[in-house]
Amino acid sequence: MRPLWRCRTCAAPWPCQPARLLLTREYRRDRVALSIYMSSQLFEATADLVRLNPHPAPSPAELFDRFFAWTARPATRENASAPSDGCRSGDLTPQPHADRPAGRLPETI
Repeated sequence: MRPLWRCRTCAAPWPCQPARLLLTREYRRDRVALSIYMSSQLFEATADLVRLNPHPAPSPAELFDRFFAWTARPATRENASAPSDGCRSGDLTPQPHADRPAGRLPETI
């Protein structure tokens, strides 16, 4: 229900848990598309919710968690046992490998 951003079925803040499950199933083969879709919904919801409740405005962190954070692929056994690419969980940039000096590119690109 827009502009309140509530579920039409249960009236909980959207995306509620059932909506998240449906979206996850619908986008099961394309998690990037799910993230893009939910980021567009975050953008639209922020405008609506701030307009409806300017004081106090919704917390950016709460809106991020509600609309976007849950779309991240959960760690699986397969992901956990994969060889390290130098990234720590949550990092967007690779960390230097112990066998390669910092700032030096790998031998094969």
